Amino acid sequence: MKNRPGSPGEGASPPARAGALPPPAERGATVIPDKVVARIAAQAARTAQSRRAAVPPDRGEPTAPHASAAVRTGSVRLHLTMDLPYPTDIPHACERIRHDVAEQVAHLTGLRIGEVTLTIRRLLTAADAGLGRVQ
Repeated sequence: MKNRPGSPGEGASPPARAGALPPPAERGATVIPDKVVARIAAQAARTAQSRRAAVPPDRGEPTAPHASAAVRTGSVRLHLTMDLPYPTDIPHACERIRHDVAEQVAHLTGLRIGEVTLTIRRLLTAADAGLGRVQ
């Protein structure tokens, strides 16, 4: 009697257990597109901005933060652009925002954050409230 390929008598490898996963190297990889990471970072920047450098209501509405991301071999480079209130301790606020965004993006994506750069688009003063939004 001949055995078919894959039949129990062929036997180079033991039968797989039900529900067992292949080794990690054989499972593949989860790829998160740059655009998705950027959207996560923009939302994290919005949250950090409201927590760490909230613009008072008398200063007008800040423009929503913008983010771009470059994902390469499990590491991410983020670039954020946002408004801050003036006066404020700009270096301290920027460092806290960078830290918060990096921590949140790493937590949600599982990626390592290599660099976070932050560009301040404008500083919002009380005079800005009378002028409306400046683009």
